[in-house]
Amino acid sequence: MIAIIGAGLGGLTLARILHVNGVEVVVYEADASPAARTQGGMLDIHEDSGQVALRAAGLYDDFLPLVLPGGDAMKVYDKHAVLRHADDGGNGRPEVHRKALRDLLIGSLPDGMIRWGSKVDVVDGKLQLGDAVDLIVGADGAWSKVRSLVSDAVPRYAGISFAELDLLDPDVRHPESGELVGGGSMFALSDGRGLLAHREPDRLHVYAAYRAAEHAPITRAQLEDAFAGWDDGLLRLIREADGEPILRPIHALPVGHQWKPVPGVTLLGDAAHLMSPFAGEGANLALQDAAELAATLLAGEPVASYESALFTRGERAALESAENLDVIFAPDAPTGLVNFFRGF
Repeated sequence: MIAIIGAGLGGLTLARILHVNGVEVVVYEADASPAARTQGGMLDIHEDSGQVALRAAGLYDDFLPLVLPGGDAMKVYDKHAVLRHADDGGNGRPEVHRKALRDLLIGSLPDGMIRWGSKVDVVDGKLQLGDAVDLIVGADGAWSKVRSLVSDAVPRYAGISFAELDLLDPDVRHPESGELVGGGSMFALSDGRGLLAHREPDRLHVYAAYRAAEHAPITRAQLEDAFAGWDDGLLRLIREADGEPILRPIHALPVGHQWKPVPGVTLLGDAAHLMSPFAGEGANLALQDAAELAATLLAGEPVASYESALFTRGERAALESAENLDVIFAPDAPTGLVNFFRGF
């Protein structure tokens, strides 16, 4: 039996592929139910990784109706709200809400396969499961407990924090902001700070990004001070948001994180290669990891061969993410990002 720790996108995709191929699987999830926590925002699912995994899971056709039409459009502004770049997407990276994709994966598994409210602990270097298993897969995210069975690495603060905000029912209540953001995503960058927004079916989801100490609290008033001198249209994304900002410090594992093979244990997704979101690869890597681990197991190949490939693609994406963080928060931003999109 395969024990998957964590019912995120990667763990669920692995469970789905193994299940449809007749492998016995159980998923342990600490949350009491699928609705226990909010599930983040929009994800761009890449043609050569995330979509390949959904095809392997037999869910690609079910995924397509979940895509937000026009959600892959992009706008880039400076702090004066001067539009520096705009495109309509069409790059093979359709946008879907994380919750919708997770719900699809959960619904594809038989009742009882996911053991909700099952928190696992590591005691004396061993995972306390209560079941006899052939392989433990740590799909338990950034603060993975399974990771400690193979590696001493811990995530480090990247020096950037997000303040998360929402503007609900934007076309009726916030039409100016809705027009500013458009039908997809928006970056407004300058002076080492940024307002990053994307449209969801019922809201504008906004991250105010800034350099700060790791646990520094933030209020709406402090955010307005941090973005003083920015265009009023951009500042509306802060002033008119519903509720107070939610702090989201950005963490990453060391670039090139690896471990020596440990019999009976492996990792996927953020547990293996947590990085900042500035390469757009996190969810896609988790899906790709799941598909490739499943293929390895179904072929009867050693898990170490999966891990070797994981290390290579994880390092490549982590380097890109770290480099993009520097570009996005450079003193001359948004110039570097504009040049990137023009080249892309």
